[in-house]
Amino acid sequence: MLHYALVFLVIAVIAALLGFTGIAGTAAWIAKVLFVLFLILAVVAFLRRAS
Repeated sequence: MLHYALVFLVIAVIAALLGFTGIAGTAAWIAKVLFVLFLILAVVAFLRRAS
C-alpha cells in the first residue's frame, strides 16, 4: 500500500511539472489518503504485535 502511495506521489509531481493541475491534485490526494491509511494500518499491526 505504501508503494501505491509513492507511485501516486510521483505521478502527482510529474503531472504538476507538466501543468496538469487537475490530475496532479487528484493524484496527490490519492497519495495522501493511501499514505495515511498505510500509517494507521502499520500502527495497528505494531500494537497488535506488541500486546
